[in-house]
Amino acid sequence: MTRTRHEQSAIGTMYAGLGLTVVAMIVPYIARSSLADHIRAGYPTYTQGPIDTAVMTYLIYLTVLGALGIICWFCAIWAVRTGKRWARSVATLVFALGAGIALFNLLVKDTSGDTGLPPLLGWVGVPPCLAGLLVVTLLWRTSRPTSQARQKA
Repeated sequence: MTRTRHEQSAIGTMYAGLGLTVVAMIVPYIARSSLADHIRAGYPTYTQGPIDTAVMTYLIYLTVLGALGIICWFCAIWAVRTGKRWARSVATLVFALGAGIALFNLLVKDTSGDTGLPPLLGWVGVPPCLAGLLVVTLLWRTSRPTSQARQKA
């Protein structure tokens, strides 16, 4: 099966999005102290125990989101490579869900009145969504093969 230039570009962008998702999954572990400081600032009466619990809860949450994102990237790559008819629609749906979750993580306020995540950890989820937006744009610009072209293949 011959892929269009847009499909090839989309696959390359999907690999970039996959890489950005892996980075977004690792950063919270590197910035663990920033997360603890953010929670401590929002809840000054918390002792170290509840802060550690909140940090671990966020790390688990962000790891699960990252793992789901990685699975979605691999599925999208496979779907486009194998020419699945539903690839564009599913990629669009997954992009919308991912962007919604990224915006939630970036903007949601917790009971302290501050954002739930420190800005660094909120923003780190945005670049994979930008890759997803580019992928969806490229996939929808791809022309569908005509019935003659399908018969020749």
